[in-house]
Amino acid sequence: MDQGSVAERILHLAEQAAIDHGLELVHAEVAGPEGHPIVRVFIDKPGGVTHEDCSGVSRHLDTVLDVEDFIHSAYTLEVSSPGIERGLYKLADYERFTGSPAKLKTRAAIKGQRNFRGRIVGVTGDSVIFEDKTSGRATIPFAQIAKANLEIDVEEEFRAAREREATDRHLIKRNS
Repeated sequence: MDQGSVAERILHLAEQAAIDHGLELVHAEVAGPEGHPIVRVFIDKPGGVTHEDCSGVSRHLDTVLDVEDFIHSAYTLEVSSPGIERGLYKLADYERFTGSPAKLKTRAAIKGQRNFRGRIVGVTGDSVIFEDKTSGRATIPFAQIAKANLEIDVEEEFRAAREREATDRHLIKRNS
């Protein structure tokens, strides 16, 4: 069985396992060497996934993969959250994270560049509107995006934390 059809079957089975556990399948992929592939599954839910969520989907999917038996070599199954700088794989991800900082790489140059870093402005049709920090606004066809993920603005996070601490100190002082 070729790698493409293996990946498609894994995607279908991982999606069903996630649904059965009340979770969203963010992404599934097959990576690593042909003789010992790594099956990676990323799941999520509002508020984030727990260790129990990951282990439940892992046990479920491992059982189904053993029964289906279409991966004809030893493999490693990894089930995890998408992480704080989660990948963006579907057009719906860009809609969901409109306004968020992100970075993306395109298959071909758009406005003379392939690497973009900035903020997701929105989605129109089959394109992502992106505000790049250096070159400004660009309309990027979704099919041209090779890789993208959210990006945490560490300085912004520290600034927001300092503001919360100042507010907390003020409230404590006022209520003392």
